[in-house]
Order: sequence, then structure tokens, then C-alpha cells
Amino acid sequence: QVQLVESGGGLVQPGGSLRLSCAASGIIFRLYAMGWYRQAPGKQRELVGRISSGGSTNYADSVKGRFTISRDNAKNTGYLQMNVMKPEDTAVYYCNVVNFRGEGYWGQGTQVTVSS
Repeated sequence: QVQLVESGGGLVQPGGSLRLSCAASGIIFRLYAMGWYRQAPGKQRELVGRISSGGSTNYADSVKGRFTISRDNAKNTGYLQMNVMKPEDTAVYYCNVVNFRGEGYWGQGTQVTVSS
């Protein structure tokens, strides 16, 4: 059974930082690319950024320079480090993994709220 479990969400003040984790089980994690997505109330889910199985990353313009995606294949875990956070970063954040065959899985999501 495949499971992706996000953690690390919460309330942070503008300008602060959070690190989200996505722990995978039931898959060979190193063979999967991983993406982080977010969905704010009343808006569509959007891509935050991705990391390939080889470690290459790309980011949405809105988070470039502030957010960093990384992975630790030995721990079957991916990370989203969020710095200099803004109120508009408030959303439910989801991790997603997909392999070269297009087989993909989603986590359950974790709430991130940026507010003073």
C-alpha cells in the first residue's frame, strides 16, 4: 500500500519559515519525481515546484528564491523549505510523486497559514 504523509504545516508570521516533509512508503522513492502543490480557498491547485529523481528542481515564479525542494532517498522523504513567507502562501500543501510510467500518488495535504 502506497502512502505519502505530509507534516510540518502550521501557523507562521509573515517573513517566517516552515519546512514541510513528505514521507513515502510502499514505493521505491528514488525512482519517483516529487512535486509540491498548493490549493488556497476558492482557487485551483497549483504547482509550487518539482524535484526529479535525479535531483533537478524547478519552481513556480511566485516562490522562486524563497522556497527550496530537496529529497533524502535514504529516508524516503522529500522536503519543502519555505522562507520569507507571505500571506499569499496560505494554502493546503500537497506532495505528489510520479514515476516514468506515469503512476502517481498524492498525500493528504497539510495546512499552512501565514498571518500575523
